[in-house]
Amino acid sequence: MSKHQFAICIDNRGYEVSLEIRKLYEVLADVDAEKHGQIRVIDESGEDYLYPATAFTCISLPENVVERVISAHA
Repeated sequence: MSKHQFAICIDNRGYEVSLEIRKLYEVLADVDAEKHGQIRVIDESGEDYLYPATAFTCISLPENVVERVISAHA
């Protein structure tokens, strides 16, 4: 099982500069953020930030796809 998690942005209202609708984002685990209804993702700046969890839908990708996505950003 991959240690990488991903989500698709489904609502960027208020974050139009940082997030793109229908774009795949890598999710970083953050238990405290989850408790507050937030999700930590690596955004357009290349840095990780907190956003409302409702702005994303988490998805599962096949391991070979995860490897290709990660290597594409390396």
